[in-house]
Amino acid sequence: MKAVAAVAEILKREGTTFLIGYPVNPIIEAAAQADIRTIIVRQERTGLHMADAVSRITSGQKIGVFTMQHGPGSENAFGGVAQAYGDSVPIVVLPGGYPRRITNIPPNFNSFINYRNVTKWCEQVVVGDAVPDAMRRAFTQVKNGRPRPVLVEIPVDVYQEEVPEPLGYKATPRTRVAPDPDAVTEAARILVEAERPVIYAGQGVHYARAWQQLRELAELLEAPVTTSLEGKSAFPENHPLSLGSGGRSIPKTVFEFLKGSDVIFGIGCSFSTTNYGVAMPKGKTIVHSTIDVADLNKDVVAEHAVIGDAGLVLDALLAEVRDRLKSKPRGRKAEVTRQIAAMKAEWLAQWMPKLTSNDKPLSPYRVIWDLLRTVDAANTIITHDAGSPRDQLSPFWESTHPLTYIGWGKTTQLGYGLGLAMGAKLAKPDALCINVWGDAAIGFTGMDFETAVRERIPILSILLNNFSMAIELPIMKTATEKYRSTDISGHYADMAKAFGGHGERLSEPGEIIPAIKRGIAKTREGIPVLLEFITEKEINFSIFK
Repeated sequence: MKAVAAVAEILKREGTTFLIGYPVNPIIEAAAQADIRTIIVRQERTGLHMADAVSRITSGQKIGVFTMQHGPGSENAFGGVAQAYGDSVPIVVLPGGYPRRITNIPPNFNSFINYRNVTKWCEQVVVGDAVPDAMRRAFTQVKNGRPRPVLVEIPVDVYQEEVPEPLGYKATPRTRVAPDPDAVTEAARILVEAERPVIYAGQGVHYARAWQQLRELAELLEAPVTTSLEGKSAFPENHPLSLGSGGRSIPKTVFEFLKGSDVIFGIGCSFSTTNYGVAMPKGKTIVHSTIDVADLNKDVVAEHAVIGDAGLVLDALLAEVRDRLKSKPRGRKAEVTRQIAAMKAEWLAQWMPKLTSNDKPLSPYRVIWDLLRTVDAANTIITHDAGSPRDQLSPFWESTHPLTYIGWGKTTQLGYGLGLAMGAKLAKPDALCINVWGDAAIGFTGMDFETAVRERIPILSILLNNFSMAIELPIMKTATEKYRSTDISGHYADMAKAFGGHGERLSEPGEIIPAIKRGIAKTREGIPVLLEFITEKEINFSIFK
């Protein structure tokens, strides 16, 4: 068996049903021969974003795989891998490599050397019969512990070398790390003794699929819950104890309840400092539960720590807390939920003029509000893009079911959302998959809307077009005045139609909901849709400091 055929067979045994990539890499042809669907993108970064979403939407149960050419393909792909690394997403990356005799000679790009800082595991195969072991190590790493990308670089002159048969490869196991019982006991004591605890849930809850345990713990403690942007949808946001999700832009409830808390319990989160997450207020007792000890005391001082899989940690905590409370409520829920409801109503009332605005150009908030009221949110997967779409969408979109919102933001590459929506649709073909982006983001990855058409991936793309990099206006006043440096333009609905999709440009408030309904109908016909809404240059966000 040739080494390249062994790679394809190993992918098949690991459960890979489609391979995303860009030529030339012989793995693509070998995968097709092994009956693995091959999906070709227009640029490497979007393909990695698609693989990223496959892993997220399946809680890592299905691992997204991407392959690309050596040299320029590997160079172009770097941003997509870096984004997945920053947001802790498990993907397998299979770049080609220069022939072994020149792989370490400048200026040849060596992925094994250059990707080390944005991967969890990075290896170069130097002989054909080492392929099975290298792939086994990569899949073991990507399926266990902290989720992050792994990379196996195979030089082009290795692909045709022989691998002994029969190929004895078996799918690698998944393991879970259980917490220290003493640490659980101490964490339970702190949480039960707290007067004003708040639970902060990260995407570790998604990977552990521990949504029910999170809900049970919140109800047992009668404690309000917020999530990181990546953890959004881990707790139902229509639950009376929900504060909404974090990010750069947040509901007032998140800010006020964190500020008023005495104990913050972070579960399945890193507490990383980022401009696109919630800053933890000073002077609070922090109980930090994470799967990775490297997170502890990195950015936030945690007096108490519990290391382990979020599901196993929550199971253990539930048993301890039930024992301490004797499964009896303490009567806090009524007052806590009353405060949450009142504060949420007050905050929404302040924003309702924008959410229901009849102004022209359109308010982006009106577009988002009408979108939320039109779709079946329980069967919709939505993601934002960098900049204004993220800050306008995330506070107001109410996620009620797990894995229906793909939040991201440790690093914020424009154009990320398109590939995420496409990957989500591949992973969950029966869901309505939406990306909300702006006219800056579409300039980065918009050509891959053609990929959605060609590869029969019927997403709904909501484009907020204000002909400007509006979020930059306050910090680029002179550049804008002198040189119009924040101006951008395009007729993107026409672009979508030129690619063979369905495109509409809309400017009237009354057109928003009917257009969305038409778009949803078209996706059900298997046609990707781009709805371009002409919006105002909105620079107001729900930000608290």
